[in-house]
Amino acid sequence: MTRTDGRGHDAPRALTIETGLQRNPVGSVLVRTGGTTILVAASIDEGAPPWLDKAGHGWLTAEYAMHPCANPRRQRRDGRKGPIDGRTSEIQRLIGRALRACVNLERLGARTINVDCDVLDADGGTRTASVTGGFVAVAMALESLRARGLVGPGVLRKPVAAISVGLLGGHPLLDLCYVEDRDADVDLNVVGTADQEVVEVQGTAEGAPVPREKIDAMLDLAMNAMPGLVKAQKEALQQAGIDLGKLVG
Repeated sequence: MTRTDGRGHDAPRALTIETGLQRNPVGSVLVRTGGTTILVAASIDEGAPPWLDKAGHGWLTAEYAMHPCANPRRQRRDGRKGPIDGRTSEIQRLIGRALRACVNLERLGARTINVDCDVLDADGGTRTASVTGGFVAVAMALESLRARGLVGPGVLRKPVAAISVGLLGGHPLLDLCYVEDRDADVDLNVVGTADQEVVEVQGTAEGAPVPREKIDAMLDLAMNAMPGLVKAQKEALQQAGIDLGKLVG
């Protein structure tokens, strides 16, 4: 089928990851994929959450927010009056779970990594782009600790990345833009590694039940895209002067 931007069914949108956008966070990234642009910042607090109750064990948490002008029509900032909405809570929990999978929290020490994701322009795939860019920001934060002798090799497991995949008109499509996501019969968000390991699959049928073989085809599309996403992550870190080998061990 013909897609709105002319891509093939298995083609991801162009991805760029720029590092060092902000002075204050130890890790900051501007990730662009198609018409989606997200600023991701990673900061570190000394001390783990009191409920964790594990000596020397750290934590990672994420927050996600849409800029009021991220969409064509300006929206009120989420949480401006009252609690954040359910969508925002769901997304930031997904981002946090995904990025915790890449960190050996027991080797982090009693520290908390905060990952803040601010969507500047939204055109679909904001949560998956937040994960992909978030890994780079987290690696930068961990490198700042390693350079000070506070963590050693093995604090990082391996890169994790994420991408969306959907079913539109019976056809599996990779990396949905907004209009495809809006009209899709199924929308999955897949988090994984370049080694074909799955961290999380989040999604649902929007109407009628979907045959298992269609879900399998969508998962294959998503997992086959992971090596390219991880390659972009590694290139961004190399340009920032960070050797992943010193963190993975």
